[in-house]
Amino acid sequence: MLRYLNLYGLRGLRIVRGYGQYVWDINNRKYIDCHTGHGVAFLGHVNPRIVASIREQLENIVTLSSSYDHYLREETASALEKVTPRKYSYFYLLNSGSEAVDFALKVARKMTGRKKFLSFTGAFHGRTFGALSVTWNPKYRRPFEPLLDAEFIKFNDVSAAESAITEDLAAVIVEPIQGEGGINPASNEFMKALREITEERNVLLIVDEIQTGFGRTGKVWASDLYNVYGDIMLAGKAIGGGIPVSIAFLRDDIGNSISEGDHGSTFGGNLLAMAAVKASVEVLLEENVPFKAETAGLRLMKGIKEICRDIKIVRDFRGAGLMIGVELRFDPKPVLEMLQHSGILALKAGTTVVRFLPPYLINDNDIDLIISALERCLSEENARRANVGAS
Repeated sequence: MLRYLNLYGLRGLRIVRGYGQYVWDINNRKYIDCHTGHGVAFLGHVNPRIVASIREQLENIVTLSSSYDHYLREETASALEKVTPRKYSYFYLLNSGSEAVDFALKVARKMTGRKKFLSFTGAFHGRTFGALSVTWNPKYRRPFEPLLDAEFIKFNDVSAAESAITEDLAAVIVEPIQGEGGINPASNEFMKALREITEERNVLLIVDEIQTGFGRTGKVWASDLYNVYGDIMLAGKAIGGGIPVSIAFLRDDIGNSISEGDHGSTFGGNLLAMAAVKASVEVLLEENVPFKAETAGLRLMKGIKEICRDIKIVRDFRGAGLMIGVELRFDPKPVLEMLQHSGILALKAGTTVVRFLPPYLINDNDIDLIISALERCLSEENARRANVGAS
């Protein structure tokens, strides 16, 4: 019997359909989806605008090498130009976040002629060999070493960055808000220091916005929160509305340094992905997605702050827009299970954080349900642990 190799922990739930901010299981029970496929369904499940764009393309042509011209490539570029920071002159389409990271690392090596990279504690950039090389968690790295030459220093430590960023580096890679690492926002001081030091020492800065980008933090890009932009910026997850796609945005001279054959991807920049990206940009702009994410995120964060104030098992809560983490004093698995039983799907970040990545579509009623469910689950677990300690 052929079996699927499942490399994620099973949640004991069979989902059969989704729409907007909700999914339904095999028993037709509805859940508010704050998992969204690790943040992918930020624009909502089965978004009508995106589905229509993909369906139209399906009925014309699905597969076409990028060796051939197609009007959709120009339309996608035109759409992206409306949301891309002016610093970038080129973009390249790939299939996944890890692939985009690998591409960026290759480009940095070619551009600088150097081989070493700098990353940070808590960083997560993916699990392919290049991306894994700059991913911090030893659990992911150790079985596959040796990897690319990368050094890790403390996240948000300006002094450490000042010492570690030297002219023998090809690039520094950073997430403005670490997602998998525990919803850890970079400080303004830290991001500005990275930009200044890398420019001063002729080192490239790669900003990984695969999870933070495309409206989730209340800005189109988390880079906008800091007014700090990398030489290369990476996007993914939400930018395809559910279709596998990632994008590397490149500074003009970097794009000009890349030659035919330096990289390739059979499915990168495929027509269905471009149809999805084009429609996703239209949704982002016409629905004022970043503002809605900011507004909903502030309401959700306010509610979380109120309920967590007196619950001892909560260590901290943080985030931006609709990228929110509640840090506990233990593995969050029991709380995630209780939330699921309460009709809320969330996910783990780091070792102790409950992570919420809902679609921008969540309304006031959804937020009230999330907050009340979280309060109930945290209170029950807090009481359970207090009783165990007392006994």
